Amino acid sequence: MELQSFYTLFVQCNFKFTTDSRAITDGCIFFALRGDHFNGNTFALQALEQGALFAVVDENVSEDERCILVQDVLLFMQKLASFHRKCFDIPVLAICGSNGKTTTKNLIYNVLAKKYKTHCTQGNFNNHIGVPLTLLQMPQDTEVAIIELGTNSPGEIKELCTIADPNYGLITNIGKEHLEGFGTLEAVAKEESEIYHYLLNHSGSAFINSDDEWLTRMSRRIEQKINFSKRDCIISALVPAIAFTYKSVAFTSPLMGDYNLDNILTAIAIGEHLNVGIEDIRDAIVAYQPDNNRSQLLKKGSNTLLLDAYNANPSSMQVAIRNFAKMPQKDKVLILGDMFEMGPTANQEHDELLQWASNFGFAKIYTLGDHFAAISSNSGCITSATMEELGTQIKDANYQNTAFLIKGSRGMKMERVLDFI
Repeated sequence: MELQSFYTLFVQCNFKFTTDSRAITDGCIFFALRGDHFNGNTFALQALEQGALFAVVDENVSEDERCILVQDVLLFMQKLASFHRKCFDIPVLAICGSNGKTTTKNLIYNVLAKKYKTHCTQGNFNNHIGVPLTLLQMPQDTEVAIIELGTNSPGEIKELCTIADPNYGLITNIGKEHLEGFGTLEAVAKEESEIYHYLLNHSGSAFINSDDEWLTRMSRRIEQKINFSKRDCIISALVPAIAFTYKSVAFTSPLMGDYNLDNILTAIAIGEHLNVGIEDIRDAIVAYQPDNNRSQLLKKGSNTLLLDAYNANPSSMQVAIRNFAKMPQKDKVLILGDMFEMGPTANQEHDELLQWASNFGFAKIYTLGDHFAAISSNSGCITSATMEELGTQIKDANYQNTAFLIKGSRGMKMERVLDFI
C-alpha cells in the first residue's frame, strides 16, 4: 500500500495507533515492530482480534486484508510520521545536545503552552522509534511542536532531522556523552552539529547560547539565528535556587546552577521569539518543578539533597559538582555512581573526575560501581560494592545539617540511596 493511501486510513482511525499489543484499543492501528527480544508480527492477529482495525506487518502472517504488509514496519512508520508532520505549517523546534535536553524541553513547553496548543516529546522518546511515535501522536490542532532528538552513534541526528523536519532548532551544549559510540568530544560536536546543517539547508532558524564557545563556533554559517546570553540578565543567586532579573522582570526557579540558568534563558529566548508575553514566560518558569530525578532539591530532616541521578557523563558531572560546591552548607558530601557508555577510556574518565572533585574539599566522597571501584582505592573516597553497603555506610555516619549531591548514570539507580539518608 502506498504511503498516502495508508495515511487516509490513519485519518479514518482518528490517528489512533499503538506499537504495544497489550495496549490495543478499538479502532486503532497496530504497528508490529521488532526488537531485540520480541517480534511484533507474532502479535498481529491477536491485535486484530482485540479490536485493532489494521495491523502493519513485515512478515506474511495472514491473508487477512487487515494485515498490511510492508517491507519494514519501522521504516514505514518513520515515513508515515514524516508525512504527518508535513501536514502541519507550524513551528517545529528540535532540541539536541549532550546535557539538559529534557529539562530544557520541559521549560520550553511550560512557556509555549501559555499561548499555544503545544505538543512535545514525552519522557526520553528521542530516538529512531521515539521521534516518529512523538510525531504521530501530534493532534491536528497542534500549534507548536517540541521534538527532542537524541543520539549515541554517528548519523542519528541527521536521520532524525529528516523525519522531524524542524524549522527551529537548538543545541543545549557539547559534552562527553556516549564516548563508547563517538570516541572523542570533537566527534560528539560533529554529530550534534547536524541540526545546524539541516536548518541551514532548509532555511530554518537556530537559537544560540552565545556564552558557549562550541555553539558560537559551530553556528557561524547559520544565517537565521537568535542569540541569547547570561549577559542579558542580572543574576542574584544560582544556589540553592536561581534568581535573576531580565528586562526588569524578576525570575525565580527551584532549579540551581549556571547550567540550569542556560536552560531557562533558552526557554525565555524561544518564548519571546514566538511572542509569548514576558509575564507569562516568568510565570511558566516560576511554576516549573523538576522531577524524575532531575535537579531535584529535597529535604530529609536537617539534610539537603540534590538528586540529579537521571543520567551522567563527565561533562554533566563536572557542572553539577562545581555548582554543588557553592551550596551554603558547611558540610557537603558527594555520592557518585558509575558513568555508562564511556568506551575504552571509562576508567580514566572516572579517575580524572575523582581527582578533580577532590580539590573542592568535600566532607566525604562516596562512589558506587565497577569503574569507580577500579580506580578509587587510593583516592580517599569510600567505595562500595553494593547499594546496600553504600547505604549502611551513609546511615552509620548519621549525617546532620549536611548537603548531598547524588548523581550517576540511569542504570545505577542512585536514587535508591535516599532510603539511607
